[in-house]
Order: sequence, then C-alpha cells, then structure tokens
Amino acid sequence: MRESPLGAFETLVPLILASESPRRRELLSSLGLVFEVVPSNGNEPPAGPSETPAAYALRLAEHKAREVAARFPGRAVLGADTVVAVQGELLGKPRDPADAKRMLALLAGRSHEVVTGCCLILPDGSAQHLAESTAVTMRPASQAELLAYAATGEPADKAGAYAIQGLGGFLVERIQGSASNVVGLPLSRVSRLLLERGIIAARRPAAPNAEGDAT
Repeated sequence: MRESPLGAFETLVPLILASESPRRRELLSSLGLVFEVVPSNGNEPPAGPSETPAAYALRLAEHKAREVAARFPGRAVLGADTVVAVQGELLGKPRDPADAKRMLALLAGRSHEVVTGCCLILPDGSAQHLAESTAVTMRPASQAELLAYAATGEPADKAGAYAIQGLGGFLVERIQGSASNVVGLPLSRVSRLLLERGIIAARRPAAPNAEGDAT
C-alpha cells in the first residue's frame, strides 16, 4: 500500500496500479491515494504494421490492466503504457546501450510525440480508456553528449531512451502539452477519470478539535 497524506484526494474503492514504473507510482502517490502496485506478468505484444501510437499505447495498457484484474477481481485496476513516435517509428524501451544511442540520435534536433495510453478496469469488469499526447522538441546534441548520457544507464528502461525528469532533462528544449504525460501518466486526465468513476474523492478537511483548532 502507498499513501501520501499531503495529497488532495482519498481512495474510495480498492485500487491497483498495474505498473512497476517508479515514475507512475510517484505521480499517483502525489494525489494522496492508497493503492497497491501489482505489475503485469504478460509480455508486451509488438505494434501492428499500421497501428497508430495512441492505438498501440491503449492496447498495451488494456493488456496489462486486464491481466492484473483477472487475478484481483472486484478491484479497480489502472494500467498505463507510454510510447514515443518519431518519423513514423514507434520507440519503446531500448534493447541495449547501442539501441539507446540510436534512439537518442534519432530524436536529437527533432520534435517527437509522447503518447501514454491508460486503461481503468472497474470492479464490474468494464473498461475506461484515455490516451494523451505531448509534443517534445529535443535540442541538437553531439555524438559525445549522446554517448555520455547513454553511458549513465538511465535510458535503459525509458520509452525513447530518455527521462525528462532525470539526467536526460538537458536534452529537452521545449514541450507542448502535459508534462506528467511525458513522465508516464497524464495526471490531470487520470485524476478526473478516477473521480468521475467514483474510485477517488476530494479529501475532506480534518474536523476541528474541541478547542476549535484544526487537527
């Protein structure tokens, strides 16, 4: 279980995050929610030949969420997956340092699209979906810079081989859209979806104590 007492919301329905990403965990925790982290055991299927970034991200998110929901019936399960698209190519996590360097070289000096697909499986088994896209522009970077960043190891488990909130932030020139979406979870839209479906609610202020002071 994870909870941040400083967050603005509280959990009304048992909630599971079907992702082992520490970035998504931190973002969801920032809302103040109590939830479990249960990574999906399923393999990630490859993208179809004509599949759009949004369709692929949504398919992966639902694949993960349903695998976990099948093991934990009666709970709300949130699955998410992030993909990077540039010049018609979908970039997931790099296979090795050489692949990370290839991805970084492809992104350098260009704009690309970061798409996160989210799937919320409700306790009754029905599914709600959303996809968020953010445009990210990378500054031109030298081969030496890209090699040095790849050598830090940070790109290894990141879609597109960089972390905007980490060491790779120096590569990002500007973004258009949700910043949390680039990190891995479009927090504004996810919180609204959870509110609309009755999974969370705004946290109620603490009642005053007998002396009239807030506790």
